[in-house]
Amino acid sequence: MFFALYYSLMKELTTKEVAEKLGISLRQVQTLIQRHRLPATKKGRDWFVMESDLELVRERKKTGRPPKHKPDDET
Repeated sequence: MFFALYYSLMKELTTKEVAEKLGISLRQVQTLIQRHRLPATKKGRDWFVMESDLELVRERKKTGRPPKHKPDDET
């Protein structure tokens, strides 16, 4: 009984599903896996990510240049 509940909570996602859930490209998902920032398991030729591991990527701050601040119109 415990194992059935445990495995139902541990859902594996394809890289395409991960990209859709995170709102990033498939290539970005592959890069995260390649750089060991997103744990994944290879089965055959495909990679699978545990749904619970998506939080590891969601919590990371976005890198890059911050958005430009638009000055308020003062009239």
